[in-house]
Parts: sequence; C-alpha cells; structure tokens
Amino acid sequence: MTYGPIDFIALKFKGNKFKGDGLKALNDLMKKKIVRVIDLVIISKDKEGKMTVKEIQEPDPEFIAIFDPTKVKGTHGMIKKDDIEMIAAELENNSTAALMLFENLWAINFKEAIMEAKGEQLMFARIPHELVLEALEDLEKA
Repeated sequence: MTYGPIDFIALKFKGNKFKGDGLKALNDLMKKKIVRVIDLVIISKDKEGKMTVKEIQEPDPEFIAIFDPTKVKGTHGMIKKDDIEMIAAELENNSTAALMLFENLWAINFKEAIMEAKGEQLMFARIPHELVLEALEDLEKA
C-alpha cells in the first residue's frame, strides 16, 4: 500500500475560545479525500495554567458537533506523550494548541507514478508563508 506524504503540525490559538472553524475546513478536506487525519490532540491551558489534553478518541460533545472523530481510522496514539509534553511546555496560559498528524492523499497517485518511473526524492522543503510573501514583495519592488 502506498501512503501519501505525512505531516505533523502544531498550531497555537490564543485564548480558549476555540470555535472550530479550522476543524470545519479540515472536515471538508477529508470529505474531498485531500487529506486523511492520522491523529489529533487538543491541549488547553486555562488562565491559571491548568492543562487539559484531549485525544481524538475522547472528544467532548462540542468537538464532535464540528469534527467527527470516527473518520479517523485506527491510528490514535501516533502523537506520542513526549510530543504532547514538549508543545504543552511552550503553551502560554489561556491558550489552546492542536497537534495533528495527517496524510496528504492528493499526492498518492503522483508518488506512485514517480516510484514506477524509478524516480527518487532528492530534496523536500516546505517554504513558510511569510517567506513567500516577502519574496513576492521583493519581486514587486524589483
């Protein structure tokens, strides 16, 4: 079985008023079979620094209303305790973090074609959005 590229992302949200707009967009990507969520963990710290960790297999009703965890198939626990603790240590009080492992399904056919042609990846880099904007601004000035 061929897998698409798998990414880990950790996002921070100030305040604990997580409305779930990102989860709605994620659901849309999953329905369109662009990505497959492998694991998802939500970490929250209240104003006093008390931490709550919710793994995808134990969501609260508000979470389920936005994102159906049953669409994540049998891979819970791939985000390890060390990863959770590392992000939680950096998280400020009164904030939330979402940790997610996801597979890029859109890339599977391309990857299979490259493999079939005996191609090899020489390099991979993700360019941060800020750097792209900076480069575009520089091009406009030139």
